[in-house]
Amino acid sequence: MLAVIDEYTRECLAIRAARRFRSDQVPELLNELFVLRGVPEHIRSDNGPEFTATAVREWLKNVGAKTLYIEPGSPWENGYAESFNGKFRDELLNREIFYTLKEVQILIEMWRREYNTIRPHSSLGYRPPAPETVLPTVPKVAGLHNPWYRFRGQVSVDRVVNRLQMGHFLSVR
Repeated sequence: MLAVIDEYTRECLAIRAARRFRSDQVPELLNELFVLRGVPEHIRSDNGPEFTATAVREWLKNVGAKTLYIEPGSPWENGYAESFNGKFRDELLNREIFYTLKEVQILIEMWRREYNTIRPHSSLGYRPPAPETVLPTVPKVAGLHNPWYRFRGQVSVDRVVNRLQMGHFLSVR
């Protein structure tokens, strides 16, 4: 499995399950995320062959992302990912018996959405990293036709748009 976690927000941006990963599959996944979220300053990863391949390193260099590889046998250098992996294993993988790859992919995506939008995180004050957004109906008031005026300072329009693009649910009344 290939998991991508935002170290700042603790949001799990993607989890891909496959029987094996080739080095050409990593840029495909990262490209999707970079288009939606922008290119990060750094990518931290282990020294697995899918990340250390010359083609992946060249691709990351060309898009402007620097690499931070953790030392082999030093999981504390990637604490957020190791913490995530432990929760992922305890809350999903150890509790299920998977019969097909498709089943794995569906259940993982369901868990990822719950992890991001519902599950409280102690490091975030017991809030989820990307809670679902509910937009109330805004009455049209003279001169105030922008529906975002009620959220000024509370919600960034870009974050709401990003959640829409990432496939999160947006409830509109």
